[in-house]
Amino acid sequence: MKIQKFKDYFALRLEKGEEIINALKQATRNNKIRGAFFFGLGVGKNLVLGYYDAHRKSYVKKAFQGEYEFTSLNGDIARLKNEIVIHCHVTITDYEFHAFGGHLFQGIVPATCEIILFPFSKTLKRKKDRVTGLALLDLSR
Repeated sequence: MKIQKFKDYFALRLEKGEEIINALKQATRNNKIRGAFFFGLGVGKNLVLGYYDAHRKSYVKKAFQGEYEFTSLNGDIARLKNEIVIHCHVTITDYEFHAFGGHLFQGIVPATCEIILFPFSKTLKRKKDRVTGLALLDLSR
């Protein structure tokens, strides 16, 4: 991963073979980021996307083998206790221009993935919600 800090944001270029979620966690740790919003574009392969089934309170996951273009990649970075949580959603297209989307659980960069990350001045926290079963943003302060 290549990373450059600008005044109010970071520019990241993930390189071939890197796992996207792990790279975002590494950038967060290495740069002491307390919370952030990000967006990006590029190509991913061997992706695992998810859809949250609110009735079952669990994710339905689907693997997408091969390469897909990211037409949208965005999310936030927060903490659940001391653990870094990457909440990333994507829309992907295949070679026939069919689109799919959902929560990105994992994916490998086959060429490049460019991400702009806007850090927050305060820690963004998550807290387990009993009603939904999700770790929601804790905005109770």
